[in-house]
Amino acid sequence: MLSQTVEYALRAMSSLAYRPSELVPTPELAEITKVPSNYLAKVLQTLAAADLIVGRRGVGGGYRLARPPAEINLLDVINAVSPVERITTCPLGLENHGASLCPLHKRMDEAARLVIELFGSTSLADIVSGEGTPQLPLCNEKMTQQIRIDLGKG
Repeated sequence: MLSQTVEYALRAMSSLAYRPSELVPTPELAEITKVPSNYLAKVLQTLAAADLIVGRRGVGGGYRLARPPAEINLLDVINAVSPVERITTCPLGLENHGASLCPLHKRMDEAARLVIELFGSTSLADIVSGEGTPQLPLCNEKMTQQIRIDLGKG
C-alpha cells in the first residue's frame, strides 16, 4: 500500500528523530537507513520542501528535523512523499455507480481511512520512544548494538 519511497522517507525521519537537534550528513543517514545515498538525497530534498527537515550544505552540513519529533506525525511524512488519497467516486468512472462506491472500492477507501487515522495519530516521538523500554533504531546495526551495551543487554 505504501511505496518504497515512503518507506525510505519514514526510515530517514525516524532515524533523524533519534538525534533531533543534530545535523546528520546524507552519507551517514544512507548507511543508517540502508537507503542508496543518491536516492535518499532526492527523498530528503522532498522532505525539506515540505518543511519537515532542515538542511545545511558544506562541511559539517546535513539534515535535522524542522520541529520536535512529537510535532511530526507519520502521515505528515507520507503525505510529503506520496499522499494517501481517499476514494470518493468510482475510480473507473462508471456512471451506474453514481455517488456510491462498489464493495471493492468501499473496502479500499476504508483501508485508506485507517491508514490516515493510524499514521496521523502516530508521531516520530512515538516511534523512537515506545512504551516501557527504549526502541532500538530501525536499521542501524552499530547503533543498535551500542544501545544494547548502554542498556546492559549486549
